[in-house]
Amino acid sequence: MHALASTASLGHLACVAAASRGRQHAELRPSDGAAPQRGPRDAFQRDRDRIIHSIAFRRLRHKTQVFVAPDGDHFRVRLTHSLEVAQIGRTIARALGLNEDLTEALCLAHDIGHPPFGHAGEDALEACLAPYGGFDHNAQTLRTLTQLETPYPRFDGLNLTWETLEGLAKHNGPIHDPTWAMEEVDQAFPLDLASHASLEAQVAAVADDIAYDNHDIDDGLRAGLLTLDQLLDQPFVAANWQEVERRWPGVPQERLLRELVRSQIGLMVNDVIDATQAACAEAGVANVADVRAAGRTLGGFSAGLAAEEKALKRFMYASLYHHPSQLAAADAAREIVTSLFVHYQGEPSAMGGDWRHRLPHDEVERARHIADYIAGMTDRFAMDRFAEIFGRDAIPEGLRRD
Repeated sequence: MHALASTASLGHLACVAAASRGRQHAELRPSDGAAPQRGPRDAFQRDRDRIIHSIAFRRLRHKTQVFVAPDGDHFRVRLTHSLEVAQIGRTIARALGLNEDLTEALCLAHDIGHPPFGHAGEDALEACLAPYGGFDHNAQTLRTLTQLETPYPRFDGLNLTWETLEGLAKHNGPIHDPTWAMEEVDQAFPLDLASHASLEAQVAAVADDIAYDNHDIDDGLRAGLLTLDQLLDQPFVAANWQEVERRWPGVPQERLLRELVRSQIGLMVNDVIDATQAACAEAGVANVADVRAAGRTLGGFSAGLAAEEKALKRFMYASLYHHPSQLAAADAAREIVTSLFVHYQGEPSAMGGDWRHRLPHDEVERARHIADYIAGMTDRFAMDRFAEIFGRDAIPEGLRRD
């Protein structure tokens, strides 16, 4: 891995907390009788801290990243993945002169809307909610942060700034056909969904790609579902492995594999920094408003590395995400989520806490309420509820731990 590229600051393209478009709900100041402010933090720092202190963020420690309900303590989960994304995002933001606190907040929160069991759980909820408008984890992130989290006495949600909510909504690009959940958030606090997001949001998106491209390789090797020979069929990996071996002759392979992952992350980070600077210069953007109006994504890989990264993703889907053992676990996860949804539709009183007391009367809203309950579950909580209802012997084979 070569040294971090020396870059000129793009500070004029950074979001500034003092210029934020504000929060949906006005918050009382100490002069209005509110409690004293807790430390000298700006609006984006407060957003980051509200996310970290939320219940939804804590639940990420028991939600699937790649391996469903993993047995090993060393595999990544949504929480550790989000922390790794934040580290990568903050590094890129600092090099580009962007707002590190906003970038970190976006990275930490980007997966909060994921249901249990990762994409398998999302597929199951999407099918269950098909007659009621569907389910999307990104929109669920916004729904969770603006409605379902309730730590404050005067309003629902965490009352995050417009820039944080906008970045979470649009970090993968403009939204021209919002789902019902995204549309609800946008109607309550318009997020200009048809424009591009800030550079901080674009950096958060590519940091997510860098993290899971490389850390999933690490986990796949650790689990024995990937082999080095398979990886070396990928030109991008092979070139990096050759350089790692050249620099560290005679070092055990296990250590070199860890170095390979670090090396690839470093190469990708440097590429994003250089490519983003070049794209911003070419587009002639002079401020944050220009970034949003640019009509294209400015933060990301160079064309050459983008092609290599896509090829690596295709390999990972074929060799890891669609590995037979992974598919069996995904089938079992879909069965658990679907069974819970159907059961709660028939017996909503079985839901925990005050979820059953807040059950809407309208059929559509009721189904969405049940989906909110399930989407907030961790993997193990969902399995425990399934076992409680149907018996532990009914847990599908792909997730059974004998």
